[in-house]
Amino acid sequence: MHIHILGICGTFMGGLAALAREAGHKVTGCDANVYPPMSEQLEALGIELISGFGADQLSLMPELFVIGNVVTRGEKFPLMEAILDAGLPYTSGPQWLADHVLQGRHVLAVAGTHGKTTTTSMLAWILEHAGLQPGFLVGGVPQNFGVSARLGSGAPFVIEADEYDTAFFDKRSKFVHYRPRTAVLNNLEFDHADIFADLGAIETQFHHLVRTVPSKGRLVVNAREEALQRVLSRGCWSELQRFGARKEEPGALRARGEPQAFDVLRGSLKVARVEWALYGEHNQLNALAAIAAAEHVGVTPEQSAAALAEFQNVRRRMELRGEVVRAGGSIKVYDDFAHHPTAIRTTVNGLRRRIAPVERILAIFEPRSNTMKLGAMKAQLPWALEEADLSFCNQQGLDWDAKDALAPLGAQAIVGADVDALVAAVLKQAKPGDHLLCMSNGGFGGIHAKLLAALAAG
Repeated sequence: MHIHILGICGTFMGGLAALAREAGHKVTGCDANVYPPMSEQLEALGIELISGFGADQLSLMPELFVIGNVVTRGEKFPLMEAILDAGLPYTSGPQWLADHVLQGRHVLAVAGTHGKTTTTSMLAWILEHAGLQPGFLVGGVPQNFGVSARLGSGAPFVIEADEYDTAFFDKRSKFVHYRPRTAVLNNLEFDHADIFADLGAIETQFHHLVRTVPSKGRLVVNAREEALQRVLSRGCWSELQRFGARKEEPGALRARGEPQAFDVLRGSLKVARVEWALYGEHNQLNALAAIAAAEHVGVTPEQSAAALAEFQNVRRRMELRGEVVRAGGSIKVYDDFAHHPTAIRTTVNGLRRRIAPVERILAIFEPRSNTMKLGAMKAQLPWALEEADLSFCNQQGLDWDAKDALAPLGAQAIVGADVDALVAAVLKQAKPGDHLLCMSNGGFGGIHAKLLAALAAG
């Protein structure tokens, strides 16, 4: 079958394209914005990519159009209007996945406001290390695999389960299509202010997911999250495995020790020990969730711990993009996907714990997500950035005043009109020993390469 994917460069749709290609389908696609890592993956797969959403793409004559949630009605997407006018067959990405990939598989779905990509990658790697040959679709590129998706030859299929809506014609969350037997509920905060009115609306969608898990399935739930407890109070019909309890709780998994080396306890009984390269309590919790989910398909906590010792994380998760050596020390430039205030704070805190006390963090970020562009969480930014020595914000594309929002940080906050202005501002402040932490859920105008080039040029 020839499928043509609208919005192919999104992390989910790009992964779907890889699965379709591996399954033997002819795959083409189009999008407006192309940036790594997905653009590189599509190029490596030999998938033809067309820029824009022109109606002339009907001449490709695919048998099915798969529509990403970036697509809306109207003049911005003439191809979609042409598809509707011609009465041609179309479906959403999650529905195509459910119909053509997930049928008959043991689906392990990882949901939550934060940590979905990392936890999904951990879980896929644990199952791979245990010899289960899982399929997976991750909203990033796990470095243990080098690709964001594959079919796999085993029964398990691990998927990042996003609560964002499915398509302009299906406003349910993506994850209700996946019908998991194992579902991880990692955490839950308000996000996606463009489609959800409040946290209660997101809790309703999470309960829709809970309703789809069979009675012999398993829900793996963060014991610390009040919002998740409210979700479960609406009804729970599956086995429940809690994790992350701060004190001993019968049957629940918890950690004892530092995030880089900790015992895994079930109640008071030690069941494994994890020693690995990741930092931060958030990753410790992600590991507990992955261990609990893997156990549901027969992988022991000891096996999971051995796999996590070899886990290499995901691209764009505190990824070192380059280092420029200067007299007195080097300046390092990192790339991270953090965009929600909680994720920004967690990322800065994780780096702070890794570096020497005298070394500085220069946090460089753009409020690019729909939630942040709307200004719904701008008041939380000073809290998110308080552990950084200096913070640099890109004002470009915002309808609210970043300087005003960051005023509580005083001289520690600098706002640039665009990416080039931000680079110039960073260069005036950067000195040997600094860590330049760039955070965005987009390409950030190639700021990483611009910083490294300018630093190298002196």
